[in-house]
Amino acid sequence: MKIKTLIEQSSRPLVMGIVNLTPDSFSDGGQFNQLDSALNQVEKMLEAGVDMIDLGGESTRPGAEYVEAEEERRRVIPAIKAIRKHFDVPISIDTYKPEIMQDVIELGVEMINDIRALEMPGALDVLAQSDTEVCLMHMQGNPVTMQLAPKYDNVIENVLDYLNNRLQVCESKGIDKSRIILDPGFGFGKTVEHNYQLLAEFNRFKALGCSLLAGLSRKSMLGAVVDKAPAERVAASLSGAVICALNGADIIRVHDVAQTIDALKVVEAMLKEKKNNE
Repeated sequence: MKIKTLIEQSSRPLVMGIVNLTPDSFSDGGQFNQLDSALNQVEKMLEAGVDMIDLGGESTRPGAEYVEAEEERRRVIPAIKAIRKHFDVPISIDTYKPEIMQDVIELGVEMINDIRALEMPGALDVLAQSDTEVCLMHMQGNPVTMQLAPKYDNVIENVLDYLNNRLQVCESKGIDKSRIILDPGFGFGKTVEHNYQLLAEFNRFKALGCSLLAGLSRKSMLGAVVDKAPAERVAASLSGAVICALNGADIIRVHDVAQTIDALKVVEAMLKEKKNNE
């Protein structure tokens, strides 16, 4: 089923569970980079009620090292095949490499989650030749350099302009707006202040006419406020998820699936009563 269809049918934001198939991700690096442990994590997320899974074969944390396509392929492809064999759940692949996109699209994944918004040479063509959905994210710089000294004239306007431009480029290539999801990119080339400006005005991105993804689970913008290690930022992550849910997020990308679903159920119940009493 298309992700957009799931969004339309759901009365709360979809919960996307993060499964990092990497040894060096900022929060859970090395926990799920073996196939058995990854499948076990997917099973736990499904039991908790996750709506979709996001697999990543290359860490995009600040300062992360580049991973060759062949190594990323070695991490990701067996996991897709195994999940397809054992579970019925939509799969998103977190990659910016067009050759990986091509491989995973051929395996029938539902979405490409691209931190570079299809800017890599060939990426637009790969998506244009498919009907796979895609999430376009804003990032200033690249994972190695993005947090050195991020600067904006106006972070909201600059991110809006970038995403709008990428939408236009995609549409010029024949990638219909109906299969595009947008992500303002919390933590990707932004200071703590920039991130909280994005959070405060998250609903402004609805003006672009696409579904929105929010990914701030366990990130340093939360650590800067609560002064806790990534794995101890669950409550802070839930606060961010609720704020985004109340301001137009359609997908919340998280590590802590069960807790996030509980929080969103409360939001859902409140919004239902609000609607009934309007």
